[in-house]
Amino acid sequence: MSLDPVVSNPESYKVVFENDRVRVLEYTDTPGDRTTPHQHPDSVMYTLSSFRRRLSSGDSQREVEMQAGSVGWLPAQEHHGENTGDTPTHVIFVELKEQATPVDPGVLGPSSG
Repeated sequence: MSLDPVVSNPESYKVVFENDRVRVLEYTDTPGDRTTPHQHPDSVMYTLSSFRRRLSSGDSQREVEMQAGSVGWLPAQEHHGENTGDTPTHVIFVELKEQATPVDPGVLGPSSG
């Protein structure tokens, strides 16, 4: 099973731009939607809508609430998610294709720096 979100969750993720340095993904879902496990390389995340979701990886879970217009750093990680709010999710990810820096597997979701 592929961990590329475009392959594992094609109803939610689509490639809107790609070159040899970055890949840009658009993500959309509706309340109650869930993704299967997938990976993200180091990425910049730009939220186009306000949303609430639960991210899970192994035994770790994190509740995430983002406001429209937020920008954040998403360290490389594997997770799956669920829209636990009452609004659709609309996000743009700019994935970096350079070597990812290993991160603590307990870290889920975006960080501010």
